[in-house]
Amino acid sequence: MIYVGGVPLSTDSESPPQGSDMLFALMEHPILTSASSSFNDIPERNLTISEESGSERSRRSKCVYVSQREYATIDPALVDLVGTDEATTCIGLAIRNRTSGMISVGHMDSPNIVDIGLTQMLTLVVDRNSTAELDVFIFSSFVVLLRASNWRIIEVEYTDFCVQHASIGTRPESKEKMEGYSFPLCAKIVEALQRSRERFHLNTFHVLWHNTRWDSQGNACPVFHGFLVETSTGSLVPTTFDRTSRCPDEIVRRVRLAACSENHRWNSELIETYDTQTDRFIIAPFSWTECLLYFASTVRQLSDSEILSSCSTSPFSEVPDFVDNERRLCDYLIRHPDWRETFPMNQPRIFERTANGTWRRQGVKLSPD
Repeated sequence: MIYVGGVPLSTDSESPPQGSDMLFALMEHPILTSASSSFNDIPERNLTISEESGSERSRRSKCVYVSQREYATIDPALVDLVGTDEATTCIGLAIRNRTSGMISVGHMDSPNIVDIGLTQMLTLVVDRNSTAELDVFIFSSFVVLLRASNWRIIEVEYTDFCVQHASIGTRPESKEKMEGYSFPLCAKIVEALQRSRERFHLNTFHVLWHNTRWDSQGNACPVFHGFLVETSTGSLVPTTFDRTSRCPDEIVRRVRLAACSENHRWNSELIETYDTQTDRFIIAPFSWTECLLYFASTVRQLSDSEILSSCSTSPFSEVPDFVDNERRLCDYLIRHPDWRETFPMNQPRIFERTANGTWRRQGVKLSPD
């Protein structure tokens, strides 16, 4: 069940509330609205593993980065920071046990993975023999595009009315026929949390129009693309990561995401990559087919604008390095057409934490790429 300010969530609906009803109730809740407004005022942090130098490197914060469709459960005794970014129509979800301090962060991109994904995230965070008190932070998934006539979320076009009259925190005038990528995902997550026996204390609900701004060309964009949780306190900071801080095995994890459509299991659950007990990343073997290789060779020949329109659900609002990341993914596949080159003898790629908080592949010196 969802709690806001210590009070259970309620809606005006006389029938059992649907996900959309609860979503609007939360978006309009004064406590959450105020929290989103305050969150927008927090300076965004830019995280890079080279931001600390000299003697500070020996005590660099230990960080775990969660990629799209992944989740990681963190023991605060082992890790200082955990976060995710590159979210536009996706949702970043953080759940923290108030008693143990255990934190799970997931990056969800489809309503289909919410039910199993939430179960995965709670496995090491709660004790199944008792009801846990959990702090919850839900982030990103901005309003991609709006049609002025009825404020339906769509992915095709919008009129100048939205640019002229909409601003950060402006809500739609009607909740009829909300569609698109963002709204169904948000509604599904809210519905799943409300059905659970756990007590979810929702502290941050920075989604949809609370996380939407308009750029100088009139394109809807997220206010923030990512966040970082300080494990010792549970505090949330808007954050962007660079290539060095999205480690380890950043490019292989991107290839795995591209291969998700060829693995039916990954269409219904989050991908587990981080081992909580040992503070290691374990990338299990996966394969890719000729179909994905053809996709890579095709995308490699496209212009930047064509890559955005072909590979993104929100081409006008992606992070600055989106196109570069897509090109690197394609280059990797073209250089390694046989997946067995990446996973010799069908063995996982295991990364251990070094003394200064960076990652080293087990048995291999980790290169910048």
